[in-house]
Amino acid sequence: MNTAQTIRQAVADVERLREESRELPDIGAGVTLLKRFQARRFAGTYADLLASRSSGAAARFFLEELYGDRDFRDRDAQFARIAGAVEKLFPRDVAETAAGLAQLHALTESLDHSMARDRRLQSLDDVVGYVRAWKNVGRREDRQRQLDTVIAIGAEMTRLTRLPGLRMMLRMMRGPASAAGLTSLQRFLESGFDTFASMTKVRGTAEEFLSTIRERESRLMHLLFDEDAVACETALRNTLGQAR
Repeated sequence: MNTAQTIRQAVADVERLREESRELPDIGAGVTLLKRFQARRFAGTYADLLASRSSGAAARFFLEELYGDRDFRDRDAQFARIAGAVEKLFPRDVAETAAGLAQLHALTESLDHSMARDRRLQSLDDVVGYVRAWKNVGRREDRQRQLDTVIAIGAEMTRLTRLPGLRMMLRMMRGPASAAGLTSLQRFLESGFDTFASMTKVRGTAEEFLSTIRERESRLMHLLFDEDAVACETALRNTLGQAR
């Protein structure tokens, strides 16, 4: 599939899941609670990075744009409406990053809805429910693909910040992007660019940041898939205690 087709397919997949949430309010409420819980978990897992002068902005970007509980309906609607224009208005590398984001969003929503459907997920204040729903749903390969995609998007953002003139090009795109209804996508790209550009000022900082994300998320997946429920619950409660 080309970039436009990839974006349209991903947005359509997300919209089908949203329709399920509208038809089955219990699932919709479960997804909302799940996202809030996962945002708290991320804030605990990366409390040190969020407080860091060098990587705090990048950690917040990941929390809000990739792992957070924000409502992305406006951005999705823009993607679906003008998917073909993304290829025409933005440089190829930038358009492919946008497509990767759309695919990540669809995969994340699929995983979240799978957990929200599980009867074990009674309350996301209940760590026990989260652990049991995770183990019951499984989908280990999809979890790994989700992490790989997150890291790939971060690495691509890092690479793009080093391309001469790209920041100026993005700035010049504000007018055309707004006229085409791409405001949310433009904001995401500029925010990501500026975030990673600030880290690349110090050699190796961006790479170390992404390596930390990969290592900690891989450790969490190993814990939730391979360790017994009590060990998982204890570790998660300790992590949540680190969140500010």
